[in-house]
Amino acid sequence: MTAPPAERTVPVISPAPLMPTPDFGPLDRMQGWIMTAVITALAAITRFINLRSPTDAGTPIFDEKHYAPQAFQILGNHGVEDNPGYGLVVHPPVGKQLMAIGEAIFGYNGLGWRFSGAVCGVIIVLLVARIVRRITRSTLIGGIAGLLIIADGVSFVTARTALLDVFLVTFVVAAFGALIVDRDQMRERMHVALLEGRIGETAFGPRLGVRWWRFGAGVLLGLAFATKWSGLYFILFFGLMTLAFDVAARRQYRVPRPWVGTLRRDLGPTAYAMGLIPVLVYLAAYAPWFASETGVYRHEEGRTIGDDGLLPNAIRSLWHYMYSVFTFHSELTNAAGNHHPWESKPWTWPMSLRPVLYAIDQQDVGGCGAQSCVKAVMLVGTPAMWFLAVPVLGWALWRAVVKRDWRYGVVLTGYFAGYLPWFADIDRQMYFFYAAPMAPFLVMAIALILGDVLYAPRQNRERRTLGLLAVCFYVALVITNFAWLFPILTGLPISQATWNMQIWLPSWR
Repeated sequence: MTAPPAERTVPVISPAPLMPTPDFGPLDRMQGWIMTAVITALAAITRFINLRSPTDAGTPIFDEKHYAPQAFQILGNHGVEDNPGYGLVVHPPVGKQLMAIGEAIFGYNGLGWRFSGAVCGVIIVLLVARIVRRITRSTLIGGIAGLLIIADGVSFVTARTALLDVFLVTFVVAAFGALIVDRDQMRERMHVALLEGRIGETAFGPRLGVRWWRFGAGVLLGLAFATKWSGLYFILFFGLMTLAFDVAARRQYRVPRPWVGTLRRDLGPTAYAMGLIPVLVYLAAYAPWFASETGVYRHEEGRTIGDDGLLPNAIRSLWHYMYSVFTFHSELTNAAGNHHPWESKPWTWPMSLRPVLYAIDQQDVGGCGAQSCVKAVMLVGTPAMWFLAVPVLGWALWRAVVKRDWRYGVVLTGYFAGYLPWFADIDRQMYFFYAAPMAPFLVMAIALILGDVLYAPRQNRERRTLGLLAVCFYVALVITNFAWLFPILTGLPISQATWNMQIWLPSWR
């Protein structure tokens, strides 16, 4: 006769909590909005101060010479660009339509063609602060992220010049933020389903209802795509990211078949919100072109293309127009003889090794005695942040892959969406301003690391104090570095000796 089993003396410890922690966003709302207001005010001061300057004898500088007049033509021509004197219009219209708002308010001058971009520059700062606050659940870290992007040379100059990149960055970062909110909202709905006992109703998990934040992200990504075609990269990367969110949520809430459940429940709505909606928004951006009689390539049927196709003639003319734009970009290669003294390749972008000189005047600029002063505007990343890009990205990859830290994973998704696709056509003529969408995500990664320093587990008081001092010192270093570079970011007159000291690397010349 066997003895009865002995009573268990050691409790069974589950390898994971049976119910995920109900954490769906930061709770200190009042402090969060106070931080947001202060950071936004600082951003507005820096982005708008002396915005009219510099100009090239009253005309736009660098590639502003393309977009400022095109926006002004949109303003006076019912939203359409049709003047062949500007050559082929090689970018979609949304960025120039927004630029035209400033020109309508202030006229055709530096303030007019830069106003809308400066507003978007302030919005980017606000968004970065709010996004980092949400993903870290820390208002302090969100505020630090806001200060860092205020002091980022790339984000600063991009917001103060009439190029299209600031509008692209605004829509991309806003879409990223919308998907982060969608992630929290879906987990909250999943938690409610768990409490109501609906998780196991089917092997695929519960239906989670209409996802308006994801729909909004699709609209924003469509606007990014309708600003520059590189917005398409973010549609692809962010579409995969939101599906990864869904798989992770279904796994965490113990849905029996999370992968299949995501395919059944989420793939179709994601394709609609992140695929169809951006395309429809892109087409809607061309509404003035469709309504016009004189838009570029508006009536190509019967001329360069036949008039007997299956699609409506207007769509076929637009397709011909887009193909002409694609041909222009595909032929803009070094092999075809296209070279520019300030072009660069993607491997130089993470550390801002080859910036872009937008404007320089060193002839008869007063204020420096017998010698002429120098007035310059250079798009360059603040070295205290950009020179650390390699170790920052390395740490972020380790945290994302080894430690499974989703926060670093999503930030890397945004960073690489703005970076990796450019390696697909390395012979193309490229510039550092293509890296503008990378800047907010670099700042987010640095802010996450500073948060790890501040809130590392199992710290005693001395280590916590040391961590706080290190973070304060680093933020002060970034702001000081930005202040030192400020003259060459804004075109303030400086002596030739100071200009030489501003050039940190030979590749900056």
